[in-house]
Amino acid sequence: MAEEAEIAIESRLRNVGLRPTRQRIALGDLLFAKGNRHLTVEELHEEAVAAGVPVSLATVYNTLHQFTEAGLIRVLAVESTKTYFDTNVSDHHHFFVEGHNEVLDIPISNLTIGNLPEPPQGMEIAHVDVVIRLRRKQQR
Repeated sequence: MAEEAEIAIESRLRNVGLRPTRQRIALGDLLFAKGNRHLTVEELHEEAVAAGVPVSLATVYNTLHQFTEAGLIRVLAVESTKTYFDTNVSDHHHFFVEGHNEVLDIPISNLTIGNLPEPPQGMEIAHVDVVIRLRRKQQR
């Protein structure tokens, strides 16, 4: 089973023009094996260390940015100091639970966006990211 997953990750990397190095395959396996998720560089690094993958924080950072440039994942900046990487690259939006650093997907069908401004001449809108911030209700 693990070998099949490794072959799938290797194929996925090759299909987007990335060389399937041992570290990219190991990080890709950790990243994609659990379905759609939102992770920071630090969280993926912790998972890699716990799984016995010898990788530096800088390598995780670089790999995630290479995966982003290749279209395998997307970047979601919810705070100025926190960037999440989303394995779901389909059109969708997010809830962010303040104080818990939790990101949840909102299906695109649940949100309609209208009245967008005209982009400057020679430009087009590539993507609209909506992040709705949540907090737990105060008990009264």
